[in-house]
Amino acid sequence: MDKKGKSHILVIRLSAMGDVAMTIPVLIALLAKNPELKITVLTKKPFTPIFSALKNVEVYEADVKKNHKGLVGLWRLYQELKKLDINYVADLHNVLRSQILKKYFALDKTPFVQIDKGRTDKKALTRSKNKIFQQLKSTHQRYADVFTELGFPIDLSNTKLLDRQPLSKKVLELVGQGTKKWVGIAPFAAHEGKMYPLSLMKEVIKKLNDTEKYKIALFGGGANEINQLEGIEKELEGVVNMAGKLNLSEELSLISNLDLMLSMDSGNAHLAANYGIPVVTLWGLTHPYAGFYPFNQSLENALLADRKQFPLIPTSVYGNKLPKGYDNVMQSITPEQVVTKISQLLAS
Repeated sequence: MDKKGKSHILVIRLSAMGDVAMTIPVLIALLAKNPELKITVLTKKPFTPIFSALKNVEVYEADVKKNHKGLVGLWRLYQELKKLDINYVADLHNVLRSQILKKYFALDKTPFVQIDKGRTDKKALTRSKNKIFQQLKSTHQRYADVFTELGFPIDLSNTKLLDRQPLSKKVLELVGQGTKKWVGIAPFAAHEGKMYPLSLMKEVIKKLNDTEKYKIALFGGGANEINQLEGIEKELEGVVNMAGKLNLSEELSLISNLDLMLSMDSGNAHLAANYGIPVVTLWGLTHPYAGFYPFNQSLENALLADRKQFPLIPTSVYGNKLPKGYDNVMQSITPEQVVTKISQLLAS
């Protein structure tokens, strides 16, 4: 055993749930090679359940809105982390907050490596003129490169993913039992440019439901999304809305038992992929080439907006830039295409 295996690594990854979820396959691979390694993940408290299935991994809350806000708050955070006997820091975020923490950790000469986000390549991929349309390094690999630079090389090619989780009585009562295959559908995304029109998604849900082959569970969050999903649940018998009814731990247990997840380029795709669940993803203004594709999923499961009709795709990494005339990019993916892809995967 490498003596580094007994070391303690701080992993920094705040931000959106999808970015945090993408750390899981990398940490699995890291621990498989270094089982005595201790890992503390600095992230938002609500994301704690994402890491619950990993041994030797603990979450430390980054309270960036109150206790750890600003220079003084980050100094306080550093002092708290210092007491944990951190030997290495893997910064998988590389933003102003973590750059300040890097300066603090430098006082103790703690090895501190930050992710290379590939900003130049991403800018070339998303710009409107002289676009360089090519596959970029995946975010998973960029995370892995950080650990390699710290002295913990990772091979992601044979990563064993998370096991299915037991379902609670509460989840089983909500979803119901039977012989139908379970399809999760997460129709929302952070930006409108990444979201399939809800009217078309309703067509997809209805077509799937009409086959009477599937139990359909809807995922989302926030009052507006919950209201919309409740409306769909009321319209279609056999479709159940999970939004607002489960905490994240319960949602993860359900996701781990799905037969398939339909998602946008969003967090639910990554959560499902971490359990090896087949994921069909819909892509509008963004594109898998930017490196945010769900882990170990076939590219054939990605349904893409028509680049012949909309050649500026991807317009941004996050789907927040909407060029004139690009309001309807997602409509170039038909409900029939989505249903056919799902049916094919579930029949195999």
